[in-house]
Amino acid sequence: MAGRQDSDDESRRIIERVARETDPASSVARTAKGARDDVTAADADRADPIEYWGTRIGRALGLIVGIGLLIWLVLFIIQG
Repeated sequence: MAGRQDSDDESRRIIERVARETDPASSVARTAKGARDDVTAADADRADPIEYWGTRIGRALGLIVGIGLLIWLVLFIIQG
């Protein structure tokens, strides 16, 4: 009987985990957190201020250039 109880508990844990991972709000939150961590250089070495700030500046400039190119493309398509 104890084996059956363990199996039921594990099944419930698996179902709850799948429900958490497939929740659309959770996916949006994870994506937003990943984007924020990427731009703020969360993975950079904080002990080295040059690397930390260089990474932040480079990623922010990359984001700005990417948005600018997207706007340019939309304007190009609309006018063309």
